[in-house]
Amino acid sequence: MKTTASLALFVALATNVGAICPGFNFGIGNQMNLGGGISRWNVYDDSCNQVDGLTTSGNPCTQGIFGCSPPPIIFDEYTSTFTGLRYACRTDPNSGVCGSDTISVCCRNDGN
Repeated sequence: MKTTASLALFVALATNVGAICPGFNFGIGNQMNLGGGISRWNVYDDSCNQVDGLTTSGNPCTQGIFGCSPPPIIFDEYTSTFTGLRYACRTDPNSGVCGSDTISVCCRNDGN
């Protein structure tokens, strides 16, 4: 009985571990309102480690690391703060969640 319970717990935990954006390098979380007109967007690697992000009271599409599409507006480009590499972004039905942050777009380097 104890082995069965341990196995069930292992399976439950294992199903929560996985890629947030299969086939992509990064995922960008949804807007987090920090109050006072300030918002934050986190960038995660495929293991949900926060690796970059933007905090601003301005338009995130014009503040440096994100590019945006025409309406309906999504982040369609991410430029790494650390490497300067550019990544193309798009929505993906297989994107996941990092903690309580739902991934809005997935990004990969397409050779740019």
